[in-house]
Amino acid sequence: MKKRTAGDPGKSQAQSPAPSLATTRGQNKRLEVLKQFRVLLRSIKRHYQWVEQRCGLSGAQLWAMAEIADAPGLKVSDLARQLGVHLSTTSNMLRRLEELSLVKRTRIGEDQRVVQLRLTAEGAKILRLAPRPLVGILQQALAELPQARLDSLHVELGEVIRLMKFKDIKARSTPLSDI
Repeated sequence: MKKRTAGDPGKSQAQSPAPSLATTRGQNKRLEVLKQFRVLLRSIKRHYQWVEQRCGLSGAQLWAMAEIADAPGLKVSDLARQLGVHLSTTSNMLRRLEELSLVKRTRIGEDQRVVQLRLTAEGAKILRLAPRPLVGILQQALAELPQARLDSLHVELGEVIRLMKFKDIKARSTPLSDI
């Protein structure tokens, strides 16, 4: 009996024997891990949709506002570092928050290059009413992991990414709510 293989739909090959138990277990585990990724990604997506419906802001904007509320006078470069995003991404996000009158930028120093951030009264009100966690569900879950498990997860995900044939490395500095 001839059977088409998934790797090459144009070729026919003799049907191979049933997979070994070890192969079946490996395939089952890969499928379970794939399902975990699906739950993770869909949960993040749904959370950010819910946040946006509730307060009209993206998850990244809400997180930025929470960071500013925790450290009034925060500098733009420090905010970018805390969010793990590019400085230009942070500046664009702040521009929008300023247009909405939620954040105020104040230039300080003689050369006026240093910008400090503060929430406006409206920004503080939005933040008080916003859904929790303000940092996002994945960030919150990662913060709750013991350091050893976080270190292990970092190594293992790094290896998964290394093995992928295509990688979008620029995504490292893109807010999850924008992916």
